Amino acid sequence: MQHLYLHVPFCVRRCSYCDFSIAVRKRIPVQEYVDAVLQEAGNVGDRALDTIYFGGGTPSLLPPESIATLLHELTSQPRTPHAAREVTIEANPEDVTVDSARAWRTAGINRVSLGAQSFDDAVLKWMHRSHDAARIGGAVHALRGAGIDNISLDLIFALPDELHRDWERDLDMALALRPNHLSLYGLTVEPRTPLDRWISRGATKVPDDDRYAEEYLFAHRRLNADGFLFYEVSNAARDGFRSKHNSAYWSGKPYVGLGPAAHSFDGTTRRWNLRAWEAYRRAIAEGRSAVESEERLTEEQRRTEAIYLGLRTAEGLPSTNLHPPPSFTAQGWITVRDGRLKCTPEGWLRLDSLVNELTMHTESQQ
Repeated sequence: MQHLYLHVPFCVRRCSYCDFSIAVRKRIPVQEYVDAVLQEAGNVGDRALDTIYFGGGTPSLLPPESIATLLHELTSQPRTPHAAREVTIEANPEDVTVDSARAWRTAGINRVSLGAQSFDDAVLKWMHRSHDAARIGGAVHALRGAGIDNISLDLIFALPDELHRDWERDLDMALALRPNHLSLYGLTVEPRTPLDRWISRGATKVPDDDRYAEEYLFAHRRLNADGFLFYEVSNAARDGFRSKHNSAYWSGKPYVGLGPAAHSFDGTTRRWNLRAWEAYRRAIAEGRSAVESEERLTEEQRRTEAIYLGLRTAEGLPSTNLHPPPSFTAQGWITVRDGRLKCTPEGWLRLDSLVNELTMHTESQQ
């Protein structure tokens, strides 16, 4: 079983909060990208692919015929039925048309992660998004008309006060479209982004931790009431619609990444490609490896990562040999039940510090 990620770095503009590895281009070098990825792929197409994920960047900027070519070449000798695979593409709403949705479905795409982010036009403009709120509903309608019902919406919460964003309204409008999956991300300030520059000159500031927590916990209550389960710290789904691809990451399964900045993991060693598109393209064109560096995890690193990944999910971890401080359960951050150690929503807000303290406390008890 194999999980494949393809990083498509191209965007028409950089969003105000984005620090991802992207290449802003008026003209997308489609053929160069397809050729480079297929050359890097090597024998990946000979393996059983359980999930395929087009991430970015903006994968929906690729012409549908190029996506079809990649899927055909990378799955030319499938060992699992094509229909059994989860094949996801991240898409911006403005790129989804009736024709593109049909072409994606024909190519083998059966899941779309739609970058909605907000249903407030003023907020979308502040984010440097290229779509308006009305386009989100149009994209969902086009996807369903093409037979793609596995639709996820991305939303960002904890925005600056001066935007007067109505988080409850955004959640209500998202749910009115009846998606099967929602990914919710709190705004973070990354170095060298437009947002970072705005904050440094005092033009804006991010909300405090209290409002971050308030909006996060409100989303849990609102989505749970509508039949969603938070199966991971930032992801909620209706029954049967969890992301199989992302779940593979959280369970520590091996995966292969293709494209600039893509990561791969074989169970013990993590590798990552050259970050910049031009550096990646040149390396492939010259017959060199696109891998920038790699890290072989120590036993201690693997143990800590297993704790961190496990506590990110609703399933948690077996409580055997783990000794949480009594304060964790007393404050309602962690539950221990039926042999499983699990974070509550309040605990997920403190995930990093909980993992650090749990690891140290467990080691001190051994």
